[in-house]
Amino acid sequence: MKTTHAVDNRERVLLLGVSVRKSRTPAAGSAVERENMLELEELALSAGANVTGSLLQVRDKIDPATLVGRGKLDEVKAEAHMRGAPLVIVDHNLTPVQLRNMEAATDCRVIDRTQLILDIFAMHARTREGQLQVELAQLNYLLPRLTGRGTELSRLGGGIGTRGPGEQKLETDRRRIRDRVRKIKDQIETVRRQRTTRRRARQAIPLGTIALVGYTNAGKSTLFNALTHATVLTSSKMFATLDPTVRGVKLPSHRRILLSDTVGFLRDLPPDLIAAFRATLEEVQEAALILQVTDISNPRHAELDEEVVKILQELGVADRPRLHIFNKIDRLAPEDREEVARIANMGTHSGNGAASRSAFVSAETGEGLENLLAQIDAALPIDPITRIRLRLPMSEGRTLAMVHACGRVLSSEATGEQISLEAEVPETLARRLAEFMV
Repeated sequence: MKTTHAVDNRERVLLLGVSVRKSRTPAAGSAVERENMLELEELALSAGANVTGSLLQVRDKIDPATLVGRGKLDEVKAEAHMRGAPLVIVDHNLTPVQLRNMEAATDCRVIDRTQLILDIFAMHARTREGQLQVELAQLNYLLPRLTGRGTELSRLGGGIGTRGPGEQKLETDRRRIRDRVRKIKDQIETVRRQRTTRRRARQAIPLGTIALVGYTNAGKSTLFNALTHATVLTSSKMFATLDPTVRGVKLPSHRRILLSDTVGFLRDLPPDLIAAFRATLEEVQEAALILQVTDISNPRHAELDEEVVKILQELGVADRPRLHIFNKIDRLAPEDREEVARIANMGTHSGNGAASRSAFVSAETGEGLENLLAQIDAALPIDPITRIRLRLPMSEGRTLAMVHACGRVLSSEATGEQISLEAEVPETLARRLAEFMV
């Protein structure tokens, strides 16, 4: 009887990390370096790689020509050959010179962290806008790296770090690539105008817009689904959400808001990458309230929060009203949950020093979601709730339905052809009902 074994067709890769020594103590920063390598491994697995091994070098300074030095590259070459890994993924953003020298010294294809992230983006982009943004970022990344890479470019199109534009586009000269970049920018601008038009149409209705932000894999999409009863893809893979999704949510005050799920943030994202996803991140820039989601079960959550705050600063929204949501409390040990409760009572502070609200939830189990909605209600800076008394003709059925849909009716009494009622409604709706106020 023959036994068959599953064949692993994933591309075999070797990971290479490099860290600049900040202290003479050998153990200093070692935990951070290990975490960074684990994050790189997670990124590689999300791209469909078979990680065969990893190497880490701690240096006093970065080598401008080879990143890690010639001696280390000999070690990388031997290790990659021994493990049968034709691809090396580097946990650093490489200059064109470093990239060429590393490939020449190791006889391997080399990609850096940015190219790996772009590859994952290319896998997850579903809308036309997302695909255009990925292609733009990839072409801008590849343009300065074309010199002397004719043979390497002929291999592009099938493996990790090469998905997206395709072989034909990448083998054209710089002028044709620049023409393509201009066309993509025009198309993205068209999509952006369409998004702005839709946003203005939404703003014509008195609805507050709220954006979920956070480090990748913090549980934003799971929380989004729990609050909106939507079915956005949730996955342990990084950047499972790329294209923004907007859904309506009803708050305890009966106000309706629009909640937006956005792409996860990551440390050391290049400015060009953030710029390419400007249209996607506009949902964050237009939000009246930002919900910053943190995976509290991650031991490094405070450090990851700092990376999120950095990107919010780059987007110019660090001073926007913010509600800090500590997610995945179901994964904490009982003693840690007691500590969380103590912290919750003490309050937290946002990255710019201003006081900020916080909520502790489990999007997976639903624990704390009711309190979260109440916190959003209290923190939303626009369209406050006001109490009014109305006298409506019976013929104003649509107006009455609007009061019930957007507010909370406290009492009502019908007398003849009129109905008198007391209600709590958003201020914008109260202004529209001014002619019926008592």
